Amino acid sequence: MNRGWRQLADDENGRVTAFVVLITTACLLFAGLVLDGGLALSAKTRAIGQAEEAARAGAQELDLAAYRSGGAARLQPTAAISAAQRYLNSVGASGTVTVAGNTVNVSVTAHQPTQLLGLIGITDITVSGDGHAQPDQGDFGGP
Repeated sequence: MNRGWRQLADDENGRVTAFVVLITTACLLFAGLVLDGGLALSAKTRAIGQAEEAARAGAQELDLAAYRSGGAARLQPTAAISAAQRYLNSVGASGTVTVAGNTVNVSVTAHQPTQLLGLIGITDITVSGDGHAQPDQGDFGGP
């Protein structure tokens, strides 16, 4: 009877297969985190860049009459929102644009499809980026 149990305990058939399956699954999950995490980081960087550029586009919409009469550079809020939204539309981004005082605020939201994490049910990663800009009057004085 002891010989039967010892023979069964020494039999390693199938144990290596289970180990390989577990290691392969762990490697795929790790690769998914690395690949899809990198893609999400890239998408976030792109969203921040789009938001900042849209805010700069909006900050160029000045009240020229007030500026030419010697006043400070002041935004035209409606025109600034329209210009920022036009830029977002031109690059295919979706976001919100607001004007607070003399600052254009843009928030962009993007969805990055996953490559490997879709195997475990995560089909996309949502990222967002914010940008702010205001007109700069500059200093044109001499030395």
